[in-house]
Formats: sequence, C-alpha cells, structure tokens
Amino acid sequence: MQKKYTKINSLKVSNELLEFVNNELLKGTEIKPDNFWAGFDKAVNELAPKNKELLKIRDEFQKKIDDWHKKNIGNNIILDAYKEFLLEIGYLKKQGEDFNIETENIDDEIAKIAGPQLVVPIMNARYALNAANARWMSLYDSLYGTDAIEESEDSASQRYDPERGEFVIKYGREFLDKYFALTDFSWKKITGIAIQEGKLKLLKGIDVTNLKDENKFIGHRGEVDNPSAIILKNNNLHIEILKNPRAFSAQQDHAGISDIILESAVSTICDNEDSVAAVDAEDKILCYRNWLGLMKGDLKSRFEKEGKTFERKLNPNRSYISRDGKGLKLHGRSLLLNRNVGHLMTNSSILLKDESEIPEGIMDAFITTAAALHDLKKRGNSRTGSIYIVKPKMHGPDETAFTDLIFSKVEEVLNLKKYTCKIGIMDEERRTSVNLKECIRTLKNRVFFINTGFLDRTGDEIHTSMEAGPMIKKGDMKSSKWIEAYENNNVDVGIKCGFSGKAQIGKGMWAMPDRMKDMLDQKTVHLKAGANCAWVPSPTAAALHALHYHEINIFKKQKEIQSRTPSKLDDLLTIPIADRPNWSIDEINKEISNSAQTLLGYVVRWVDQGVGCSKVPDINNIGLMEDRATLRISSQHIANWLHHGITTKIQVIEIMKDMAKVVDDQNKGDKNYQRMSDNFENSISFQTACDLIFKGKEQPSGYTEPLLHLNREKVKSV
Repeated sequence: MQKKYTKINSLKVSNELLEFVNNELLKGTEIKPDNFWAGFDKAVNELAPKNKELLKIRDEFQKKIDDWHKKNIGNNIILDAYKEFLLEIGYLKKQGEDFNIETENIDDEIAKIAGPQLVVPIMNARYALNAANARWMSLYDSLYGTDAIEESEDSASQRYDPERGEFVIKYGREFLDKYFALTDFSWKKITGIAIQEGKLKLLKGIDVTNLKDENKFIGHRGEVDNPSAIILKNNNLHIEILKNPRAFSAQQDHAGISDIILESAVSTICDNEDSVAAVDAEDKILCYRNWLGLMKGDLKSRFEKEGKTFERKLNPNRSYISRDGKGLKLHGRSLLLNRNVGHLMTNSSILLKDESEIPEGIMDAFITTAAALHDLKKRGNSRTGSIYIVKPKMHGPDETAFTDLIFSKVEEVLNLKKYTCKIGIMDEERRTSVNLKECIRTLKNRVFFINTGFLDRTGDEIHTSMEAGPMIKKGDMKSSKWIEAYENNNVDVGIKCGFSGKAQIGKGMWAMPDRMKDMLDQKTVHLKAGANCAWVPSPTAAALHALHYHEINIFKKQKEIQSRTPSKLDDLLTIPIADRPNWSIDEINKEISNSAQTLLGYVVRWVDQGVGCSKVPDINNIGLMEDRATLRISSQHIANWLHHGITTKIQVIEIMKDMAKVVDDQNKGDKNYQRMSDNFENSISFQTACDLIFKGKEQPSGYTEPLLHLNREKVKSV
C-alpha cells in the first residue's frame, strides 16, 4: 500500500503520524504543532548527518579490526600489541581523571530502592499496564501459581488445593520470621494483630510481643484494634500484610491473614526496541500511543477471558495511616522508563529532504519525551520532574556524547530545563564496555542507569572479532574470561563514578518464566555482584525476585565491592577463540541445531505475526523469553563457524530445515501460525532466518534489525 505523506518544512511526515502528533501527542501541552515541527525540522537536519557519520565510523573500525586479525591469523594474540592497535585507531580511548556523576532530581526508585526491574513491549497495552501495576504483587498468588514451592499430591487438580495453600502460608510466615522477626515468638504462632500508641503488637492468645526492630513498622489501614493491613519496610522495600478473616485465602490462617503483598517491580522499562516489531508508522504510533496513555495516566485495555470482558487501567496510589497517625500514600505503580531504539535503524514514518528515512532513534527521542510532558504537569510517574530514557546499542563515548546532544535539542524544542531527560546506558556493545568510564563521563549530568546485556554483548564480541578465529561454544561463553571481566567492570566503574545511592547498576534477564524455583535459587548472584536492579520476565517473577532484595542490602554490598581489585582491561579484551577445536561432527551439529531452533522459533513470530518478544520453546521444549538479542548471538555464532570452516553451508541448511519442522510442530496449536516446512523456498520467515546466518558477517555490528524489518515489511505489504 502506497504511504501518504504531508510536506512539513523540509520533511515529509506520514499522514497518520502527523495526525497523531498534532491531535493527540501535543494536545494539552504548551507546545503548538507548528512550533514543534519547526524546531523538530531544524534539529533533525542537524542531527541526522552526525548520526550517519557515527555509523560510518563503526564500519571503518570494523574493517580495520578485520584487517588486523587477518594479518595476525594463526598467531596467539599479543594483548599489548592488540591494545596499542586499538588505541592507535581510536577504538580504545585513554581514561581520564576520576569523577562522580552529577545527575540531579532522581526518583527514589532509581537512587534509594533496590529491586526488580521489568522490561515490557510498549506495543502491547495490556502487558504495559500489567507491568506498571506490578509495583505491588501478591506473594501468595506468586507462590501458589508457580513451581517456587513444592508440589502436593493434588497439585495437578483444577480445584483449590488446601495442602498447597498450607505450603504457601508456611512460606509466607518463614519470610516474615526471617526479615521481620518478633521478640518472643514466631509469626507462625500469632492469632491477632493490633496497633497501640503507634507500635505494632502481635498476639498469641493473651501473650503479646513486638517486632525486634520496631522501625520496620510503617503504618496500617483500618482500625487500630483490628487493622485490615499492616505496612512494614525492610531494605527500603515495603510489604503489606492483609488481614481479612472472611477471605477464602484466610480460612486456614489462625490470625486471619489473607495475603502478603510485596513491593515488587520498582521500575519498568517500556520498550520500543528489542522486544517489539515496529517497522512503520502504523506500528510506531501504536507504541507511542500506549506510552502517551501511561504518561497521561488514562491508558486502558479491554480483553476477553473465558467469555468475560475485563478492563485494565493504572492502579491508584495506596493509602495508609502512618505510625504517628497521619494519612499517607505509597506510590501505586512502577516507575516507568522508556527504551528508545539505538542509532542504527531508520524508519519510513518521516522522510528527510533527500528522501532518506529518518534515524528512528532521533524520532523516538522527540516523541517519547513530548509524551512525558503530560506527566511533568501532574507528577504521576516521576515525582521529581524527570524523564527517563534508556538508550541501547551505543558504541563508545562519541555515540554517548551524540545522545547527550540529541536530548539537548529535544529539551530546546520542548522548552524543557536542561538535563530534564535522564539517560540510561545499555553497556551491551564492546566499544562501550572497554570505554565505559568515558561513556559515562559524556553523560555525567544525565546518566541514571548502566546495565549489562550478556546476549547482545556476546553477539558484538563475535562480530567484532569475526576474523580472529572460530569462537568457543555459546554455552561456554558464560565461563570465559572476558564475560566475567565485563560483568565486574560494569559494577566497578559504576561504583567508582558515584552511582551507589544515586543511580542504578543493573544486570540482565532471567529468561525462564516457568522456572521460578530455579530463579529463587540462582538470581541472588546478581545482587551479590552489586546490582541494585535486575531484569525479570513477568510480574510474578518480579514478586519472587523481590524476596532477594529483602535478603541482601545492596548498598552495603556495593561498599564491600568498592574495596576489591578492579577488573582488568586485558581480561575484557581476551577474545573467546576456541584453541585448536577438535569437536566431533555430533558436537558441532548439536550446537548448530540449538542455535538454529531458537533462531527460527523467534523469527517466525517476528516476521509473520509482528511479535517482538514472547515465550519461545527451546529445543528441549523449555519456554524462554526471547527477543532480538538472542537472535544476534545465535546468528553470529553460526556465521562465525561457517566463516572458519567448522561447518558448511549445506550442513547448516539441512539443520535449518530439520529445526523448522521442530518449530512448526511446537507451534501447531497457534491458529495464526504459518508453517515453514510446507514450502521452504517461499516461506519469508525461513528465508529471513537463513539470511541472518548466511549474510550475518555483512550485517552492521551483527545486528538482526535490518533483515527483520525488511522482511516484516514484505509480509505486511502482501
């Protein structure tokens, strides 16, 4: 279908985007459409050439690194010579003097409260609302509905299982005993709760006891002699103990406690990037409109479930009476951040004066910030008057400095105070990792967040060092020297630059939403590493991961880490090449099959259905939350093995066909699914997946977006 545009100054703006901006986005703000478009036009014409130049520099660096490895092929890489080369070409920057970040007006959810962080595709209003409302989650529901607690004999039943209910209550009491201990007896023994002279009293028959740490009692709801809720706080995280003897969940409880509500998803990234499939104006407007609704506070989503219609909307704040008798409120929603796209992609929503597409990241910056103008008036999201933008896939200090320039222009056009827009740095590209301190320096007045991303970072590691040799297996990457240095360096640099108590240091996603017991057992590693936020795949996972933040005081942990020996640049630059690999054919085929199945399972939904993030079963039918980062590492890894003769194109094609049949079978219950194995030659999804591998070496930085967007647009145009 022919796209229709309207000429606005030197730009051509798609009619549907123009209507959205003029009649929805700017309505109710002090920014008039004519003034917006005039300022936007001027800024874009200044910024777009700089964007293009930075992408050219990426390509130039890659060519020089490829050439260096070709000359040194077969030799052990001498790190001193390698570092000297990287410094000489400007890929590696010399570190400047120490400094502390100077970001101001940061909300407590970023600076003072350590907790889980959700990432949600902003394209889906219902998911976005669920994530925003996941600030407060039921511990009872999260335990009962997952594998976090042991199964009873009747767990498979569709009816309520009283034995499982007892397990949930027992778990909840043990949680309370561990972090809100009583002076004389256990929470398991209490029969009543009351408030006397601003203090919490716990009853066991006629016996009365107190909290060992009375400062953990914050307030209550209801009558003092029979409160309906008790609000407690530990490590800056609140919990609510709900008391309702008439509730079904309280029937087995001597004290009439019906639930424990945990402060869970403290912050949420509303994602325009890796978890969405937005390729044109229609898609982008859907993303922008949902974000606008969140910023205005009026986003709603109606849906049907089991024949009934439900409506989702944003939760209100939670009222309570403080210990000194004052009426107070706790914020009812997760603090919302917006992840814009990176510097690479362009979008046909707007055409520049030379008829080229606008850099999508520049468009995102102006429109997502304009949407947040509505929140600045009412302070429903940020109470400090800040706008939080997470910026992914930046390569080195020049590109982070460019992001600072973009948002300076945004602030000028939208009449915002300088540094209103805060920036989160995704440390997921190699040139950013090795220059992290200098990247932060360029954004020292804006930065509120740094975060590691293992999958993207590994994809870039493989692509950057493609000519160095065949890479180790994907599963071995997590135990390689460079990845440990990478994860530690992110924390070391963040603490050194003054992030503790002022900004977030984040860690990556738990990808298995059905394996909550494993998450409870393993995800403390992120806290022990010094991260004051870590990603989870669902509101339920946020509730359970919140338990870890009661266990570990992150800010104390960061002080401990401050005294350790910092990670070494040499380790960070150690390339994960397989030393004279002697893998068997079976080993090689198994590794490729694993990557191919994951790749196909994700691509087929992205291209055919426009699903940017979903639970995709792996080769062992374990559901994994997948986004484009998974695709990048899988495609680059196979491309690397092809390039170095570990496998052949014929072998890979045969494996891809076999895995397509597996993926087809895994999706047989999806009525919208289009099988690949019925016609490999004409399946756009299958051909896209193959192109990601066979054209992987030529893709910019190994990114998957160019091929995905191209082929999704083909499907949409049919």
